[in-house]
Amino acid sequence: MPLYMDVHQVDSDDFTVEDVIQAHLRDLSVQERFGVIQRKYWVNEEDKMVFCLMEGPNKEACHKTHEESHGMTACNIIEVSDDEYNIFMSHGSTQKNDLAYTADGQLDPGFRTILLISTSDFSGNYQHYIRETRNLIEKFHGKIVRQPHNDETMASFLLASDAIIAAMAIANLLQSVPDNFEYRLALVSGNPVDDSGTDLFEETKKRVRTLCWIGLSKVVYLDAITEALSHKESNTPKINHAHVKIVNATDFLFCEKLSRILESELNNPSFKSDGLGPLLGLSKAQTYRKIKLLTGMSPNTMIRELRLRKSLKALKCKQRTVAEIAYDLGFNSPTYFTRVFRNRYDVLPTSYAKISSASA
Repeated sequence: MPLYMDVHQVDSDDFTVEDVIQAHLRDLSVQERFGVIQRKYWVNEEDKMVFCLMEGPNKEACHKTHEESHGMTACNIIEVSDDEYNIFMSHGSTQKNDLAYTADGQLDPGFRTILLISTSDFSGNYQHYIRETRNLIEKFHGKIVRQPHNDETMASFLLASDAIIAAMAIANLLQSVPDNFEYRLALVSGNPVDDSGTDLFEETKKRVRTLCWIGLSKVVYLDAITEALSHKESNTPKINHAHVKIVNATDFLFCEKLSRILESELNNPSFKSDGLGPLLGLSKAQTYRKIKLLTGMSPNTMIRELRLRKSLKALKCKQRTVAEIAYDLGFNSPTYFTRVFRNRYDVLPTSYAKISSASA
């Protein structure tokens, strides 16, 4: 039978774990009637959230089981594969009477920290560093998510502290690589199931991609939730703020808005930094200060940088010519694009395409 996971948001001042345990027992008493098997559940006491894992013939059967037993129906139910579950949820946790605990006997709230690293090798000589970053992820108890591209690695961590330690170890490793190798690294923590969506950790994965995309190269970005979670754990790491940027909730909302605007405007050759302020609802000076603070770049530099970053993926795909890529990304001419690309990466676009193809 398919595997499902749901999220319940409990609106009660009297929320207790014992109440959830009793509700789960009532689920067990009626589940056969709907052909459902309850497998495991996670309780987040602080945020009053419950996540349930179950097998069933369909979502409706899972919904009716909860409705019949205690009326605490789910805000959202998604289908998950065994592979997804094992990567994101099974590692490092135990269970007692189906309730999830961490290995040290604490309640497992369902939070996971997602690490994403994007690398660019402009010489083709440094693939062994990518392999070593994955070894470090596994060393610090992360589980790697299979990715379609060799230049991107995503991993899931039960503990935020382990994820931060892994990120710092990766940053230390990659700081020694020559200038023709770059990386961007981000960490974001979140819930397995959101109030909407169809994918496990869907919102968290979107958020970590946003930070990784607009973040400065060779800087570790992490959201404030990840930092806060690490302070609650026994192995709290010391963060080197010289190479780490912590993004609070307000700044994260700004990053997401900025990312949406740029995704829609980067292919417009007439789009300049002057157009950002009105779209963000900020003055020119405010726009400059905010973007400089979060990305380390001026608005003009950031727009050019993100166009170039998108060109890297396009060149690897080899489905379009350099001229087509240049025009698609808002560059005025292929000649100008080639000059900017070479000045930034010290390699021609055509050479990078060949290098990427050889190392894929």
